[in-house]
Amino acid sequence: MTPRTAATGLLRIGIDVGGTNTDAVLMRGREVLHGCKTTTTADVMTGVLQALRSVMTGAAVQPAEVRAVMIGTTQFTNALVERQRLAPVGLLRLALPATRGVLPTAGWPEDMRAALPVHWRLVAGGHEYDGRELAPLDHAAIAQAAQAFGAAGIADVAIAGVFSFLDDRHEREAEDIVRQHLPGVRVTRASRLGRVGLLERENAAILNASLGPLGEKVVAAFAQALAQSGIAAPFYLTQNDGTLLSAADAVRLPVLTVASGPTNSMRGAAFLSGLRDALVVDIGGTTSDVGMLQAGFPRPSGVAVEVGGVRTNFRMPDVLSIGLGGGTVITGEGSTIGPQSVGYRLTSEALIFGGSTLTASDIAVAAGAARLGDPQRVAGLDRSLVDRCHARMRAMVSAAVERMRTSPQPLPVLIVGGGSILLGGELPGADLRLPPHHGVANAVGAAMAQVSGEADRIVRIADTTREAAIEGVCGEAVQLAIQGGADPATVETIDIEDVPLSYLPGQATRIRVRVVGDLAAIGGAA
Repeated sequence: MTPRTAATGLLRIGIDVGGTNTDAVLMRGREVLHGCKTTTTADVMTGVLQALRSVMTGAAVQPAEVRAVMIGTTQFTNALVERQRLAPVGLLRLALPATRGVLPTAGWPEDMRAALPVHWRLVAGGHEYDGRELAPLDHAAIAQAAQAFGAAGIADVAIAGVFSFLDDRHEREAEDIVRQHLPGVRVTRASRLGRVGLLERENAAILNASLGPLGEKVVAAFAQALAQSGIAAPFYLTQNDGTLLSAADAVRLPVLTVASGPTNSMRGAAFLSGLRDALVVDIGGTTSDVGMLQAGFPRPSGVAVEVGGVRTNFRMPDVLSIGLGGGTVITGEGSTIGPQSVGYRLTSEALIFGGSTLTASDIAVAAGAARLGDPQRVAGLDRSLVDRCHARMRAMVSAAVERMRTSPQPLPVLIVGGGSILLGGELPGADLRLPPHHGVANAVGAAMAQVSGEADRIVRIADTTREAAIEGVCGEAVQLAIQGGADPATVETIDIEDVPLSYLPGQATRIRVRVVGDLAAIGGAA
């Protein structure tokens, strides 16, 4: 499927906040009117405001003409990775008398346990795979747990029930009870996040709940930045599957934005190049992210994904990240390249900008692969050092590309991101291509993002037919997309997974369907 955008003539802005740069584009239909890069600021919002004003000035449009703003941000990812700004969480697992063998937070890294206190309770409830109750929901135990959470000062609660992704009634009932005893509490239901696998779904709910206060703060700050720039249009955050979350949903489900940066870049690369299938290398200021495009969307990870060292099972792109970017620090006379980076301080710490730190950008400029800063400041670098480091940088990217291949068939390699200058347009053994506007592909990916719907169910084929079962799950996915803001006329199916479960009775089959559609708020497909 060729990536599509909103209707011709409607203006929208895409923004991607990275560790080094904040990129922005202003688009009309399929046309990129203007793109710009600004330095990411320590408070993030100042950089976003600068990017908004710069891109509108460059395209000569007024704020009132902008119909929507799509934003990709790394703030929630950074909070989990850095173990900062995480709120304590109260967890209710609806599972007794089952699941006593593996308790909540099992397998978590010790530093995450220390940074994210989880007060958990196991209570009776949950369902079997076929929808039967595992046990009646214990209302009294939930009420007692809510009171205990309140006494501990907890304002963020996660609720996870066995097979709740098939039937979420117990999770919804438990939420009602918790809210009765803790007015104003933020509640995350695991059924809204994960797929098959109680522990992974539970972990995803805990992580999401821990981001509750930060989610409210970040979304409010984005709203303030848009208001200060004069834009009254609605805004959305990009998810890690290349689609959109409304501002309201982003407050409730901030964890779905984790890893949205690489996804935005890959979707932008697909759109700018017109290619459906390709390898994509996004070279930023801190890392290089390598992924595979399939039918215009990032290939999803086929295994459980760790976020901040915690095992989860919500949708994530299959991306390999290496510590190479424009701000990557080079030490030991070239013996060590990364993973440390000067990040957004590149323009003050790199040699080419008058700083004292040797970076990958300095090597690229000294090698003649890039024009950036003042080349005279690196003219005195030892030539053998420059050649050795530049060759290693290319080899690092080449090795990452080879690791992401799934077949020996040749595929074009799309290079995007501001750090694409590091390669000098060459990569050994690769059909290297630089799409137009490749430096701001991540912002383009955000601007043309669509709305998705995904349903994942276990169905007894003995009670129906395979075709009817798939049709039912497809209908549920379509409704979820429409509820998320998709234009019903543009919704189409992009992935159907049908896996028989021979270890379960009744010809049980797991059916997963994913659909996407254009955002109804700004029109249909171009």
